Amino acid sequence: MATTAPAVDRKADGDEQGSRRRRKGGFRTMPLILASEVCDRFAMAGFNANLITYLTQQLHLPLVEASNTLTNFGGTSAMTPILGALAADSFAGRFWTIIAGSAMYQVGMVGLVVSALLPRLRPPPCSPPATPCQRASGLQLAVLYLSLLCTSLGSGGIRPCVVAFGADQFEQEQQDKAAAERKRRYFNLYFFTMGLAMLLAFTVVVYIQENVGWGWGFGIPALGMLVSIVVFLVGSPIYVLLKPGGSPFTRLAQVVAAAFRKRSVAVPEDPGMLYQDKELDALISTNGRLLHTNQLTFFDRAAIVTPGDVSDSGQPKLWRLSTVHRVEELKSLVRLLPIWSAGIMLATAGSHNYTFTIMQARTMERHIGPHFQFPPATLSIFSTGAMLVTLAFYDRVFVPLARRVTGLPSGITYFQRMGVGLAISVLSVASAALVETKRRDTAARHGLLDAPAAVVPLSVFWLVPQFAVHGIGDAFSSVALMEFLYDQAPESMRSSAVALFWLASAIGNYMGTVLVTVVQRVTRGHGEWLQDNINRGRIDNYYWLVTCIMLLNFGYFLVCFHFYTMKPLEVADHEHDDHDKEYELSSLQRNGGGAANGMV
Repeated sequence: MATTAPAVDRKADGDEQGSRRRRKGGFRTMPLILASEVCDRFAMAGFNANLITYLTQQLHLPLVEASNTLTNFGGTSAMTPILGALAADSFAGRFWTIIAGSAMYQVGMVGLVVSALLPRLRPPPCSPPATPCQRASGLQLAVLYLSLLCTSLGSGGIRPCVVAFGADQFEQEQQDKAAAERKRRYFNLYFFTMGLAMLLAFTVVVYIQENVGWGWGFGIPALGMLVSIVVFLVGSPIYVLLKPGGSPFTRLAQVVAAAFRKRSVAVPEDPGMLYQDKELDALISTNGRLLHTNQLTFFDRAAIVTPGDVSDSGQPKLWRLSTVHRVEELKSLVRLLPIWSAGIMLATAGSHNYTFTIMQARTMERHIGPHFQFPPATLSIFSTGAMLVTLAFYDRVFVPLARRVTGLPSGITYFQRMGVGLAISVLSVASAALVETKRRDTAARHGLLDAPAAVVPLSVFWLVPQFAVHGIGDAFSSVALMEFLYDQAPESMRSSAVALFWLASAIGNYMGTVLVTVVQRVTRGHGEWLQDNINRGRIDNYYWLVTCIMLLNFGYFLVCFHFYTMKPLEVADHEHDDHDKEYELSSLQRNGGGAANGMV
């Protein structure tokens, strides 16, 4: 009797804890999380959408310098999520990392509002050639860059955590098809609501910036960020807060160090001889341990037990010995990197949508009726609108139809979805090249090549197709990439995996800067492609160059997809704790069942 009583108590305690968990999380948290993120994304989009205009017309920076400033800013904003993910996964948790990031972003936005309101923080107005434009001074640019830095650091706490935090609300649910379907639909719902927020920002905020003033244009997004913080805090009592499992990068470093230390040790043919420790891995494998794979076998040496690997107390020395689960964490991360890298060029191709395209639009006929003039930055609504329509069509029409053919709950896998998105993105850049050729030819026919401030008699709505096609491609590729990273990353590294999504954007933006700089230097002196007078430039040639790069990137993705292996996972059977069941996600994907298909 003495031996059974503790088991009964533990079961009762577990049932009580399970009951408490069930009272938290789930879809009832979504209104608060998504409402908070809508305000947050509204603030970010309204803040970023028209910055190219602010830099060129208010601070009087040259086009290329302003473009590179924004792409570098975008790259930095997408790089800082690595720091936020490290903090969230290591010690702070996702909830508090989001709060800290939002507060820092708020500080940066307030700095921009102050700089837009105080005349001393901007150059004086000008009207060339009568009044030459004075470039922003060092102090004025310092205030700008400091504010941008604060927003970049703030986005580093928000971006890697919000998507994963929302998915965390479903982690305590039983991993059946219904739960997996709810998680899959959450990802679509997340991107859909973010698109609505951006649509609002691209219309209302951009109009205010163009027609009312930059103080209000930056002030309204700053107020939206404050509202997002308050709404997110209101839901704290009902959120599922998963404990951080310690620094994932430390564990990865330990595996590499242990494997290198034993580089001369032969790997046993029987994987069962490798080191396992369920108790040690309990906090980082709550949904099941990763199973051994036969790829990247060099790292298996980290799980070989050799003399001196275990202390006198029986605990492993983690810089000398790692468990199979920890080794497979590293392998999983390494395996997903090639497919992840295919998303970098998406950011590079899209980086011109907020720079060159807006400058093109400023030279085109933008009047709707006798009084209203369409703001150039508002063109992004066509990209966002196309993305929203595509997401709704995909979820409500395409998935049910595809499900009948493939048998997969998700209709198609996220690999197929990403491949479709990459192919569509190629068409987007190609259409941009064709439209720019037409715009420039129209300027030449009307003798406007040397009149960059003149209006070319061509409707600005010729730019709509490239934005719409870009939005359709984004609805496929971005959502699929996010799902892939969340699903295939080890569970203890999901904030870090989402950070990889933004890291691809960071590298893509930096590559956009490098590409613009290289093109400018190579073409200088003989038909300069990128110059302040875009009528004399050849932005269409730049677009064709990006199109060719995107085609190569699509072929690269197909090769990576062909060789990719899904992560294998051991899932504990909670109804029968005396044994575990093992399966591979790749086999589930073929058979159309299980949790994996909720994600693919």
